[in-house]
Amino acid sequence: MKSDTRFFVLIALVGGFAILSSTMSKTPVLPLFAEALNATPTEIGWIVMASTLPGVLVSYPAGVLSDVLGKRRLLIASLVVFATAPLLYLVVENAWQLMAVRFYHGFATAIFGTVAAAAIAERYVADRAARLSAYSSVTIVGRSIAPFLGGALISLASFDAVYIACAISGAIAFAAGLLLRDGQTPQQAAARRELPRFWPSLVAVLKERGILLVSLVEAAQYLVFGAIEAFLALYASSLGIPAWQIGIILGVQLVSVVFAKPLMGRVSDRIGRTAVIVPGLLIGTASVALLILAKGFVSLALLSLAFGIGFATVTSSTTALVADLTRGGRFGASMGVLRTVMDVGQSIGPVLTGFIVAHLGYASAFGTLSAVLVLSSLLLGALPRSAAA
Repeated sequence: MKSDTRFFVLIALVGGFAILSSTMSKTPVLPLFAEALNATPTEIGWIVMASTLPGVLVSYPAGVLSDVLGKRRLLIASLVVFATAPLLYLVVENAWQLMAVRFYHGFATAIFGTVAAAAIAERYVADRAARLSAYSSVTIVGRSIAPFLGGALISLASFDAVYIACAISGAIAFAAGLLLRDGQTPQQAAARRELPRFWPSLVAVLKERGILLVSLVEAAQYLVFGAIEAFLALYASSLGIPAWQIGIILGVQLVSVVFAKPLMGRVSDRIGRTAVIVPGLLIGTASVALLILAKGFVSLALLSLAFGIGFATVTSSTTALVADLTRGGRFGASMGVLRTVMDVGQSIGPVLTGFIVAHLGYASAFGTLSAVLVLSSLLLGALPRSAAA
């Protein structure tokens, strides 16, 4: 097997098990577990947000360090967290302890997501969006299995059974990650002897206005995604839908991403990034706006499916577009900026939605989220023409 093929297969396998572990710890178990601990809607928003804060703090430094130290070291560090964090849920007794565990767990996805995307963008150029989308879809296979498995384990066993399964999946990801090898040119090897240059790298990346604009669009999409991930389960629960059906509602959303994302990545490579991103934002807008009209399992599942297609369509191109705009081989730094801005959005989403749900109800919350997606589509009009093309 060629080294590039071996690397892609291996990092996709690691990502699949890592994301299975991470997603199963939160979908649909996290809001239901928090509710069982008597957490309020506002506290649930903060609990969900806690895991995204590390992304704001470490995504950019992790990306820059990976440009200097190599991708493998940072990936292994993140996999240690994936393997150990699930065990801490077993001793949680209140909402604040759950928030602390979520904060620690968030370092895993913050580092891994940034560095894995940078490693793939660096190795593959001609088929960059297709490779990034294919990798993402493999990880979303793990993400798709998680709600079904998590919902079944809650119904058949307990919350503890879910977190034990998360620990097993995280341990498999760590073991497979030890087989990863860095690919580097002599110039990259020499650069690794230099100290990380955080500020100059950040300035160089932000000079590309398009990178920040695309990152803001990604942030808006993940703001809505994080909010739906947290509160769609609670909305369904408020309608009397059982946990195993809630798992299916969230699961079909992720299954749709598995199939839509590689397809839209190939389309993006052929027709351009913004031609794919804008329709995806509009699909997401419509599906979220209609959620309040859904009162049963089937209607919620169909809207969840549609939201997944919109989400896949947008995110199939945003990461690739940032990579296209990257100069000087600073893929780690660029992905770090993207992930940092994205995590700011994902952090705001659950807290904002929890506040609105607590004071105004679900109708106002879903309406606000739809407006966020509409406004984000307008940002693409400010892209430089070369980037939009």
